[in-house]
Amino acid sequence: MRGEASGISLASHTAHPDWRELGENRKVRFASVTVTDNSNWVDRDAVAQLTEALDAGVRAGIRHLGRPGSPQDQARHVARVGKPLGAFAPGMLAPTLDARAEGVDDRFVRAWIKTLRQEAAILRVLVYAEAEHWLHRFHPDKWADDDVVLWSAWHNGVPRRAGWFHPRLGLHEHTGDGRVGHHRLVYPFTLADVLL
Repeated sequence: MRGEASGISLASHTAHPDWRELGENRKVRFASVTVTDNSNWVDRDAVAQLTEALDAGVRAGIRHLGRPGSPQDQARHVARVGKPLGAFAPGMLAPTLDARAEGVDDRFVRAWIKTLRQEAAILRVLVYAEAEHWLHRFHPDKWADDDVVLWSAWHNGVPRRAGWFHPRLGLHEHTGDGRVGHHRLVYPFTLADVLL
């Protein structure tokens, strides 16, 4: 059903949820797990989280915390870490760029997407930012093509009312505590639209 799939995102060093329960009860259909940061950091515990989520039937994907600096180096880092994990296989949640850090701008996002697509041989990517950033910092019409899905974090507790609109807006983080975010698809996007 359109817009009904729910998901979670996990910040680095987050305690392991009970993936079996989440997957079996279909409470969570997708998960974005923060695995990489900048151009050289990997959360080894998150690697295990990604594997456990997949084993439980949750469509999981790799999330990268973008930092000011070389977007090309950061995208190559994501590809190096993600390939052995199978993070770019069909059916996985598309890789996510967490673009909230100060200094990450439109040029950074465009270069990161282009480089990751080349290095990982994929097209679909997700870009996550606060609603405030979408309203005032980013201009996705400059770089968001039909294989980019935008993700807005606005903790209003009302799923799918993301505080901002764009035709490529497909996900809304409606609640979160800084460690775990809760998400819903935004109509007319479906789960298939955010998977590789």
